[in-house]
Amino acid sequence: MALQSNEESTAIEFAPGDSVAVQSHGKMRDYIELTKPKVVLLLVFTAIAGMVLSVPGMLPLQETVFGILGIGLAASSAAAINHVVDRHADAQMHRTLNRPLPQGTLTTKQCLIFACSLGVLAMIILVLFVNLLTAVLTFFSLIGYACVYTMYLKRATPQNIVIGGVAGAMPPVLGWAAITGEVTAQSLLLFLIVFIWTPPHFWALAIHRRDDYAKVNIPMLPVTHGVKYTRLQILLYTILLVLITIAPYLIHMSGLIYLAGAVIFGGWFLFHAVKIQDPDNLKQPMRMFVVSIQYLMALFAALLVDHYVPLFL
Repeated sequence: MALQSNEESTAIEFAPGDSVAVQSHGKMRDYIELTKPKVVLLLVFTAIAGMVLSVPGMLPLQETVFGILGIGLAASSAAAINHVVDRHADAQMHRTLNRPLPQGTLTTKQCLIFACSLGVLAMIILVLFVNLLTAVLTFFSLIGYACVYTMYLKRATPQNIVIGGVAGAMPPVLGWAAITGEVTAQSLLLFLIVFIWTPPHFWALAIHRRDDYAKVNIPMLPVTHGVKYTRLQILLYTILLVLITIAPYLIHMSGLIYLAGAVIFGGWFLFHAVKIQDPDNLKQPMRMFVVSIQYLMALFAALLVDHYVPLFL
């Protein structure tokens, strides 16, 4: 970059190499956005919890590292496919109109090649360095989200989030399978927690963006059944969630540290589910959406702390 100045004007000129670097940085940022990194990080975190809880001691290095990498890449692949399938709707929705495809900074072909590359790489890593079971389960989770949910369920039924939540709730099971090579009742309990958490999490956002979804004819629950009904469903699912999160303690999968966290964080989440019932509190849906993410992270963090603290005492 060269800086030129004289008495009449000051101008900044970019050398050709600088321009290429700026464009490359922009492309990289666009590709990263395709992967929905914040969502993927949350999914990977729940997968790590599944890994940790699957064994009494420390985790094996190879299965842990490559398991996290493979699961993360598969989730990123599914997210990129979601961008491609939803590109026309995204262009009309305020929340998504600045994504790379609506903005034209990436082409559909580029996104598909990127998504497929991530998916293939994920499968290779899981088959070669983890185990076949994890690879198969991860593959079906990818197909479940990218194809079954995004291409069909999302536009077919107001229960899209509930049914489609199966794919999104799989990471703890995938993490468990990566370390042990099997699926157990304990791993399915972690799956159930994330599965029940998904509807109140996403319906809160759907209330906030109800007009957007109505504009593009996506039958989210607030669009088809109204906001009042959706608020009630959020409360009922949250109550069920709080009850289910006690189960790891009841089956001796976790101890008192987790139980305390489950009760405290569950009460916090339930408090927001009650607050969202107020139709005049227009900021609460988005606030609950944010809180729901913090809640799930805190709950699984409590599982990790409860698992490891006794090992060092």
